[in-house]
Amino acid sequence: MRNLKFFIWFIAIITIVVVIIDIPQGFRLNFSVGPFRIDRTFPGLNIDFSLGPFVVKKDLSPKFGLDLAGGTHLVLEADMSNIAAADKEAAFLSAKDIVERRINLYGLTEPIVQQIKTGGNYRILAEIPGVSDLGSAVDLIGQTAQLSFYEESTVSGKQATPSSVLDIWKTPTQLTGKNLKKANVVFDPNTGKPEVSLEFDSEGSKMFEEITKKNVGKTVAIFLDDQLISAPKVNEAISGGRAVIQGQFTTQEAKRLAVSLNAGALPIPLKVIEQKSIGATLGFESIHKSILAGIIGLLIVGAFMIFNYGVLGLVADIALIIYALLVFALFKLIPVTLTLAGIAGFILSIGMAVDANILIFERMKEEIRWGKDHLTALTLGFDRAFPSIRDSNVSSLITCGILYWFGSGMVRGFAITLAIGIVVSLFSAITVTRTFLRMIYRG
Repeated sequence: MRNLKFFIWFIAIITIVVVIIDIPQGFRLNFSVGPFRIDRTFPGLNIDFSLGPFVVKKDLSPKFGLDLAGGTHLVLEADMSNIAAADKEAAFLSAKDIVERRINLYGLTEPIVQQIKTGGNYRILAEIPGVSDLGSAVDLIGQTAQLSFYEESTVSGKQATPSSVLDIWKTPTQLTGKNLKKANVVFDPNTGKPEVSLEFDSEGSKMFEEITKKNVGKTVAIFLDDQLISAPKVNEAISGGRAVIQGQFTTQEAKRLAVSLNAGALPIPLKVIEQKSIGATLGFESIHKSILAGIIGLLIVGAFMIFNYGVLGLVADIALIIYALLVFALFKLIPVTLTLAGIAGFILSIGMAVDANILIFERMKEEIRWGKDHLTALTLGFDRAFPSIRDSNVSSLITCGILYWFGSGMVRGFAITLAIGIVVSLFSAITVTRTFLRMIYRG
C-alpha cells in the first residue's frame, strides 16, 4: 500500500510539472459559466536560475524545423590557397566539421550542412532552422577555427576557479594550431587499437617538448574554439615533434578527433558568399493540421479502448493523455526541433502507445476467465505480457537507431521523436496504467 501511495504522488507531481511546461507562451484562458468568469493570460515557463557557479537558463518555447519555421541559409567558400594539394580533402572535411560544431551551439536544430565541390571551388552549404539573425549566424560560423593547448592548473587553482572546464587548464601555452602540421589515425602495432598521431613543425616541436617535460604525469588539454576536444595524459617528455594520443577509442572516435585537430591544424578562412533568411516551406498551417490530426487520432484511439475494454480502456486513455503531455514536455526540455516528419513520428507513437495496454488487458481477461480474481489477474497480466512488450519496443528502438545513424535531417527528426515516444509509452503502460488499476481494484 505504501508503494501504491508513492506511485500515485509520483505520477501526480510529474503530471503537474509537465502541464506547466506544456503551457504555451502567452496562453489565454477565457470562459464563463453562469456568474463565474475566468479571463487570464499565462506567461508560460522558462527555466532561469543559478546555484553557486552553476547557471541554468532554458527557453521552453517549442523549436520548429526549417520546413515549418524557416531559418538562415548560408553558403561559405573555403580559401584553399595556402593548403597543400594533398591536404585539401582533409582540410575541407575539417572545415565542414567545425561548421557543424558551431551550429550545434544553437541547440538540437537538425541543421543541413553539405559540402559542395565544383571545379576548384570548395563550398559549404548551411541551413539553420529557427535562426533569423543573419549577423549572429555569420559571426559564429564564418570564423577561422582556433586550436590551442593548455597546461593543467595547480590544485589550488582548480579549487579557486571551479566554474568552467577551461579554468581547470587555465595556463595557456604558446603552442597553437599553426604549429600542428597534421593529425592522422594510426594503429598500435602491438594491440591493433586506433590512436591519433600528431606531427608538429620545428617551432612546435621545441614548444611541445618543453610542455611535456614540465607536465609528466599530468594532462595537457586541447581546445578547439574554447571547446575541450581531448585531454591526454603525458607519460614522458616527448621530443622530435611526433606524439600519439592513446585511449579507449573506436576507429570512428579516433577519426573524429583527428578531423577536429586538423580543423585547427589546417585553418581555412571561410568567406560568406551568400546569405539569406528563408521562409517556411510548409508553414504553421501544417502544424495546425498536424495537431488536429493528432487530436482526432487520440480521440479515435480513446473511443476504441473504451468500447473494447470499458473501465480498463478509460484508465488506458487517462494514461495516454499523461503520455502525450510528458512527451511534448520532453521535446521542449531537450529540446527537439520539430519538423513535419518529427510531428508524424510523435503522432505515430500515440497509436503505438496503447499496444502495451492491449496486450496486458487481453492477458488479464484470460486470467479472469481461468478463475483468478481481478487483483491477481492484474499482477499476472502485467508480468506475463511484459516480455512481449519489451521485445516489440526494443525492436522498434533498434529501427529508430538505424534511421538516426544512416539518415539525416528530417529522417533523424522522425527517428528521435518516435524513439522518445516509445520509451515514454513503456513508462505510461507499466507505471501509470498499472498504478491506476491497482487503485481501482484495491478500492
